[in-house]
Amino acid sequence: MTNDTQQPESFAFTAENMDTAKAIIAKYPEGWQASAVMPLLDLAQRQNDNFLSQAAMDYVAELLDMPTIRVYEVATFYTMYNLKPVGKHHVQVCTNLPCWLRGSDKIMGACKKVLEIGNGQTTEDGMFTLSEVECLGACVNAPMMQINDDYFEDLDEESTLAVLSELKAGKTPKAGSQINRFTCEPESGLTSLTDQAELLKAKVGGD
Repeated sequence: MTNDTQQPESFAFTAENMDTAKAIIAKYPEGWQASAVMPLLDLAQRQNDNFLSQAAMDYVAELLDMPTIRVYEVATFYTMYNLKPVGKHHVQVCTNLPCWLRGSDKIMGACKKVLEIGNGQTTEDGMFTLSEVECLGACVNAPMMQINDDYFEDLDEESTLAVLSELKAGKTPKAGSQINRFTCEPESGLTSLTDQAELLKAKVGGD
């Protein structure tokens, strides 16, 4: 498996990550260690600045006693694995149907405007990579984007520009709904089960 990225010659888990890998593998019955391939690939990617190199995939395959092609199949199927280096902030805009119907094309346009890059590109300073992706599973709060491990939901052009501008300024923008929606409640608030909702909000510290 090759791409046009300069590939490191080797990869190995740090001592700490090897302990984590062993704990992940131990969750699966004897003979089913290959089931740990996805979390181990994620662990390798996180160790390697959010880039999953071929050496890292080969290393995981050897660790799990799997044919390398099986590991490549997993890594190339899921967009969560980055097979080439990405910026410090990986901006992933969902453009699947629910987000598209709610204006994801404008969100993508706002990202291109403020970052001055196109889909699949990285800024010259290496701070941002922009990617158009399929469903990220937050359809009820569409449109949305994921930046590294955080979801930013209920976006419009203004809030998208605000999030990215804060990141460019070295600040930490507020994740989650950008209209202060509580989890995935209707924008107008609940019309039923309101007593239970208040108890839940109190438990999780919501407004």
